[in-house]
Amino acid sequence: MSQDSKIRIDKWLWAVRLFKTRSIAAEECRSNKVMINNVYVKPSREVSVGDEIQIKRPPIVRTYLVKAIASKRMGAKLTVDFVEDITPQEQLDLLTITKSYGFEIRDKGAGRPTKRNRREIEKLKEI
Repeated sequence: MSQDSKIRIDKWLWAVRLFKTRSIAAEECRSNKVMINNVYVKPSREVSVGDEIQIKRPPIVRTYLVKAIASKRMGAKLTVDFVEDITPQEQLDLLTITKSYGFEIRDKGAGRPTKRNRREIEKLKEI
């Protein structure tokens, strides 16, 4: 664990493996998909222990609690000491509901949809 008391939000999100790269984390911050304590933030905003972070990942908003500060990327098994997923159950239920519709599930090996198939899929989504 790092001894720092604060770190940039984009660097922390990358370090605890919530985003694959730091540049993706920074871009998500710039596009208003990351909030700290219900306030949209820029990538340079500092995060500290106890902050509540909300990340918009449609169709839900995931919520995380900062347990410790990490400045270097770590293995996935070690992130449990640094971040806690406190997403409300209603949001998780919404995620399972949207997965159950299955409009876009394709058979393995079927390849990409044709133009005609894509148009049919879009018509189904509009309904």
